[in-house]
Amino acid sequence: MTILNTKFKKAPVVLILLLLTTGFLAGFKMAQNMAIEKSDVEAAQKILNLDFDDQEISQMLPNINRNLRGLKELHEYKIDNSVPPALWFNPPKGNRPIPTKQQQIQWELPKNVKLPENKNDLAFYTVAELSVLIRERKITSVELTEFFIGRLRRHDDSLKAVISITEERALAQAKRADDLLKNGTYLGPLHGIPYGAKDLMSVPEYKTTWGAGPYKDQDRGKELATVVKKLDEAGAVLVAKLTLGALAMGDVWYGGTTKNPWNLKQGSSGSSAGSASSTSAGLVPFALGTETLGSIVSPSTRNGVTGLRPTFGRVSRAGAMALSWSMDKIGPITRNALDCALVFDAIRGVDNIDLTVEDHPFNYQGKVDLSKLRVGYLKSYFDRNRPTQKENDDKSLEVLRSLGADLQPVEWVSNLPFPAMQAILSAEASAAFDALTRSDRDTLLVRQSAGAWPNLFRSARFTSAVDYINANRVRYEVVQRVNALMEDYDVIVTPSFGGSQLLTTNLTGHPCVVLKNGYNQNGSPTSISFIGNLFDEATILAVARAYQEATAFDEQHPPGFID
Repeated sequence: MTILNTKFKKAPVVLILLLLTTGFLAGFKMAQNMAIEKSDVEAAQKILNLDFDDQEISQMLPNINRNLRGLKELHEYKIDNSVPPALWFNPPKGNRPIPTKQQQIQWELPKNVKLPENKNDLAFYTVAELSVLIRERKITSVELTEFFIGRLRRHDDSLKAVISITEERALAQAKRADDLLKNGTYLGPLHGIPYGAKDLMSVPEYKTTWGAGPYKDQDRGKELATVVKKLDEAGAVLVAKLTLGALAMGDVWYGGTTKNPWNLKQGSSGSSAGSASSTSAGLVPFALGTETLGSIVSPSTRNGVTGLRPTFGRVSRAGAMALSWSMDKIGPITRNALDCALVFDAIRGVDNIDLTVEDHPFNYQGKVDLSKLRVGYLKSYFDRNRPTQKENDDKSLEVLRSLGADLQPVEWVSNLPFPAMQAILSAEASAAFDALTRSDRDTLLVRQSAGAWPNLFRSARFTSAVDYINANRVRYEVVQRVNALMEDYDVIVTPSFGGSQLLTTNLTGHPCVVLKNGYNQNGSPTSISFIGNLFDEATILAVARAYQEATAFDEQHPPGFID
């Protein structure tokens, strides 16, 4: 009554009575025309793990029905996939200091790189090697671009890894790169280097399909993904938009299943399927992938390439399809760790569009003394691995020890409600594709199983807003616990799969580099992963490079694609 008296002390009594009566009649009318009834709430609360009594339910009904009217208006309002939530994930950084000053990187690119006698051998040159050939004008960007476009066309029937070849754009970019070099302008290590991008990144004048039937003819207008723009500025040449599992899940897209070049009876795995498959088979020198929950780690493993999943907030996602605003990350897929560093340096940094992105130095040193680093390994994960994978992983530990690493056993964070936190991803994905589900066009997706997106989008609608928020509160604790663990280590070595590590680090945003460490009994590659501190990609990439220089796995390529 205090509020009423203060607000209306000068209003006529008749007006006050009129307002109160109108409100009562509106509430009475709503109660008489409620779409949601007591039995509906009783059924719904079983799904949400609630237990309200009859009186509480009766009291809620007018509010629930009033909320339903507002929700219907929201559902009719068109929200483009590019519009983010007003709130965004910013993981706590912990007590480990993040460098503030960018040092000049000495790339130490290879010397005396020669053109091969057989031009086809260029297919498996590294970015670093091709960079030297371009800079020293032993080959032109146009020649290199035409070479890789030819390989994309020649081998795509067997791999199903390409959605669009961006030939016109590529040749124009390549000519510009050559002209700049002739006139004395060199843009850096990626100058004139062809590459491919996962087809959830928008490029004007080319369709952006997201790998999904409902969007296979989608035109994003003038939208240009920031990472593509940054690579344009670095002089790189986009030659193809590559396949992804529909809406960033798996390797099945509307045109088929992308294949693993090491074993064509096997899919490429993970949603960055085309990026990893094309890089592995030498159809492009490098490609861009994305990861929300394993989509760089998984296909990099299956296809035997090197992938970097950067820290969340390192690389702008602007112009890329949103699946989970608080978990999506963009990173390079390459032949080795040095190439990952070269590409990452070009794509990192703010663009003032994706507001989750922060600018921090990338002080990559190239060479590293492992004896001066604190290196942990997840012992229990190694102990319970499958026989072939365990053998390869144990050998990887031996290699690291031979390089001077004093490996310390570490136990990963545990005893946490991880299934509930995984619901963060599915809830955000369901919101990102709300219109697809409501329009029933999700039936146009190829995969329709219980574990496929159409069913997951529907199921996620029964995650309440309260539970979503509480899952994120637990997530805050998880980030702090991982930060506390990582505070004592520069890198933690882990099997790429098994246990909760992959989900945990995707939730916390910690960076990971994944690289080949052998083969399984079927001849497909296996991998090992190095986890780093937030915004410290430099250290794990240097360790990965040291490992690769001590082994030969990164120099081995699928035999069926060596022309």
